[in-house]
Amino acid sequence: MNCTDFLAKLTDFFDGNIEPDLMSEVKEHLGQCHHCEVVVDTTRKTIEVYRGNEIYDFPDDLSTRLRAAVMARCEKSSCTPDAKKKLKT
Repeated sequence: MNCTDFLAKLTDFFDGNIEPDLMSEVKEHLGQCHHCEVVVDTTRKTIEVYRGNEIYDFPDDLSTRLRAAVMARCEKSSCTPDAKKKLKT
């Protein structure tokens, strides 16, 4: 199994919809590949945050800077007017 194969099975891995023989290949790959291990760890933590409905309040200054940075990037790309409107609120 390589990283591409692993990433293609990532959703199945988290859903538990993976055959036992494939699961052993996945575990072997994770034991050898630090990059995929980081992906799994980060994804797992993200899922935990969303499942826990944890809300993170950013300080106003940080929120303003993030919104400005996203808007600047959006202006350079092909963001739809609706997406720009949502970012401004």
